[in-house]
Amino acid sequence: MANVRGNAAAKWSRRTASATQEFVEGVQTPRQSWQKSTLAAEQNHTLGVQQAIANKSFAKGVSKSSDAAWSGATLGKGAERFAGGVQAAEGDYAKGVAPYTQALQALQMPARGPKGDPKNLERVRAVMTALRAVKMGKL
Repeated sequence: MANVRGNAAAKWSRRTASATQEFVEGVQTPRQSWQKSTLAAEQNHTLGVQQAIANKSFAKGVSKSSDAAWSGATLGKGAERFAGGVQAAEGDYAKGVAPYTQALQALQMPARGPKGDPKNLERVRAVMTALRAVKMGKL
């Protein structure tokens, strides 16, 4: 059985919250429902992504920037928002990670061999298989 600490969400929130002040969430007066509008745009999204792939837009967009521009924007905007966003998301984090920790806790691990023994890779395979099954909705 894999050893999973039960306080992961609280530790994540506590440790990351000290980085910056709390971020104010939400949009107060939307003109339309974000969810309904986003779902209605699914076909456009699919077509747009396919077109972007065909045009090699990802690489073109990345090439227009630089490491300095990325780090400057990230530190200039993200640092102030980081801890508050983390604190506000603690419950979502716990909910999202729960299926994975439950799968790991239920996992029957293959026996450990001596260091360097190739059969130890079966332990890695067992973890990978279980986590992928959760991700794909099969567990």
